[in-house]
Amino acid sequence: MKKLMLGNEAVARGLYEAGCCFVSSYPGTPSTEITEEAAKYDEIYAEWAPNEKVAMESAFGASLAGKRSFCGQKHVGLNVAADPLFTIAYTGVNAGMVIAVADDAGMHSSQNEQDSRHYAVAAKLPMLEPSDSAESLAFTKLAYEISEEYDTAVLLKMCTRVAHSQSIVETGERVEKDPVPYVKNAQKYVMMPAMAKARHFVVEERTAKLTALAETISINRVEEGKDNSCGIVTSSTSYLYVKEVLGDTYPVLKLDMINPLPVQKIKDFAASVGKLVVVEELDGVIEAHCRNIGLNPVGKETFTNIDEFSQKTVARDLGLETEGGKAYPENVPARPPVLCAGCPHRGMFHILNKLKVNVLGDIGCYTLGALAPLGAIDTTICMGASVSGIHGFVKSTPENAKNTVAVIGDSTFIHSGITGLVNIAYNESNCTVIILDNSITGMTGHQQNPTTGINLKGDPAGKINLEELCRSIGIPDVKVVDPYKLAECEAAVKEALGNDCPSVIISRRPCALLKYVKHPGPIVSDRDKCVGCKACMKIGCPAISIVDGKASIDGTLCVGCGVCAQLCRFGALPERKEF
Repeated sequence: MKKLMLGNEAVARGLYEAGCCFVSSYPGTPSTEITEEAAKYDEIYAEWAPNEKVAMESAFGASLAGKRSFCGQKHVGLNVAADPLFTIAYTGVNAGMVIAVADDAGMHSSQNEQDSRHYAVAAKLPMLEPSDSAESLAFTKLAYEISEEYDTAVLLKMCTRVAHSQSIVETGERVEKDPVPYVKNAQKYVMMPAMAKARHFVVEERTAKLTALAETISINRVEEGKDNSCGIVTSSTSYLYVKEVLGDTYPVLKLDMINPLPVQKIKDFAASVGKLVVVEELDGVIEAHCRNIGLNPVGKETFTNIDEFSQKTVARDLGLETEGGKAYPENVPARPPVLCAGCPHRGMFHILNKLKVNVLGDIGCYTLGALAPLGAIDTTICMGASVSGIHGFVKSTPENAKNTVAVIGDSTFIHSGITGLVNIAYNESNCTVIILDNSITGMTGHQQNPTTGINLKGDPAGKINLEELCRSIGIPDVKVVDPYKLAECEAAVKEALGNDCPSVIISRRPCALLKYVKHPGPIVSDRDKCVGCKACMKIGCPAISIVDGKASIDGTLCVGCGVCAQLCRFGALPERKEF
């Protein structure tokens, strides 16, 4: 049956058709929907793991037990899972194991723009790279075949434009695979030095076999052109841009098995054209390979390694004329990202800004607290870095214990913050950590996590009590506050900063966008009482604006959280109802 599918949805369909039985992932844009879609198939056990390292190790365990398995993450998530990745490359697998990684060229929702192809090269693992949804499905199934034939985990590289665009796929039936019996084999799976040394030889032999496969595999193909004065080597979305711009003008070598890359196939293609041009997003991985085998292509001196490509940029860099864009007739105001109206993090960030403390931040929608007018976050590095970072900050400059906090979301705390807090307790640093508990994984689209008591399938699950967890690892001062109550938050922060011991403040209020959260309704401003002082604008709520010098509330956005009312000294914004 033919169907229009997102690339991520197509990968999930490929998992289903390939007989995958076990999926463990951590949500991260642009990879999240793969696991969400896989969870819709009853034949697949699917879960959210606390982090990507746990997910990959769990998927390896399922493979070891003899069932086809999968784990998915975004590019920075693969950093977290790099430890098991490199050793799984040595052990190989039992049943097939596929690892999806979704890159984010253009940094639409990421803190860096890394190229995950480097992981495939460094770990010496095969990587397939689809260009559209149909290939996403087909390559997922192919990845399992390669995994089991060559005894290796296989990387499937997605990117934002493939993951989140739709194209036609033809679906098939699920093919159940008989479980592969587990056989004890310490020489293969116990990676202590003596065994690991022997396995390195196996890895190199496998790489040689996979390189030979890359020469003949059908997904690395040459498409003929009318003019052989130039030949294009490309992959992924870059291939689509090249074809849209050039059609069949020049021959194209499309490389879908991106690691290991073929040698003779590329040399033969280069010999058949006058000039060799490599078009690839981000780093020059294919270009470097071409140079290593003695070729001299046009590459990153022409095509940038910054940001994602488009048809227009590819045409421009190929020296083709492009049509100029049309200017929009009106001056459209900028729409910078902002915390949602009623966001429970806003009140706490207002207090932190008011107290002028240093704030080490973390990864999540609350990172938007760094923007004006809140301006309440000083650093954002990676998952969990706020909690680890404040320890070093305070230990090296103890005087900063009285004016520094770390903020981290509930899901991010479970992901990577716990060990940092253990370090604070163990090494007795006088740190204040604020856990922004909005009862969901917010930034990636409301996924459950171990603090919510609900699993990926929507069923009741084990629930971690954050207060008890923090106390159990040795934090003596743990408080829970309602971020809608500004005085309560301010008192808690001041008290924690005045302590001479580690402190945790749990700022707890569910995300305002959760369907089950009930709101009292919008606040109605009293224009007669408003003096135009703009105190309410300090919280940066998108529901509040100044119209004709007076505060105005957009009733379609306001949820009635009442934070703004606590800032108004003139009664122009009535106090909210309790809810």
